[in-house]
Amino acid sequence: MKIAITGGKGGTGKSTLATALAFALAQEKKVLLVDTDVDCPGDHLILSIKLKKVKNVESLIPKFDAKKCIRCGKCAQVCPTHAIAFVKNKNPIFIPEQCIGCKACEIVCPVKAISETKQKVGKIFAGNKKNLTLISGQLNPGIEESNIVVKAVKNYIIKEKTNYDYVIIDTAAGTHCPVISALIGSDYALAVTEPTPLGAHDLDLILTLTKKLKLKTKVVLNKADIAPGEIIKKIAKKHKTKIIAEMPYSQKIEKAYSNGKPIKNEIIQKIIKLIKK
Repeated sequence: MKIAITGGKGGTGKSTLATALAFALAQEKKVLLVDTDVDCPGDHLILSIKLKKVKNVESLIPKFDAKKCIRCGKCAQVCPTHAIAFVKNKNPIFIPEQCIGCKACEIVCPVKAISETKQKVGKIFAGNKKNLTLISGQLNPGIEESNIVVKAVKNYIIKEKTNYDYVIIDTAAGTHCPVISALIGSDYALAVTEPTPLGAHDLDLILTLTKKLKLKTKVVLNKADIAPGEIIKKIAKKHKTKIIAEMPYSQKIEKAYSNGKPIKNEIIQKIIKLIKK
């Protein structure tokens, strides 16, 4: 079973829940935890797992032949991430950090002045703790497009996932392309939120997204006692889903998190029982 832990808003406790579930399930089963928050991966810190680099992530980028270039500017016009700047009567200026390797510029060039080369955009790391394996992606500094690394991590685990009873995908915050890539292929999703207006707003967005992806999703309300949860209940009802667990704010959880220890809580065991069903 592949379970995605998501939620839209940052800081709601996605990684806290993902690591807690992975650690608890690994007491009996083989578990693969995948950290796809490649801009700021942190699951290894919560679990105190030492990571080793297993692979570099590379992306195709254009290589310009200044002698062939006729300075038409078509490459800049089709670039979806504005990685190519064009000034009339001058050669294009290429910004590799913004390139996503889509090849649009190469295809549109009328004189074949653009070919392909590669750049390193990230890394994939792996680490173990008994029955728990952690695969983590990391975007290189200065690179804008993180979706390339997320896809590379997902491709890396294709062979690995058959060796595990559970695969838990910890997504980044938001509903952008890297989150969509992380969610695709999951059997089930847990949307983690908090009882705040921003938490409700982003929960609405993530539930809309998972509906479009036809991904069954339930809600986990974290820090449930810091404010009334009516706004979250309204969003859950709107999307015809349920809040399956409510976790209170706890200094014990906070201290465990700060000390690199996965949280142990009866709510986690409740969620695990539901997952096993």
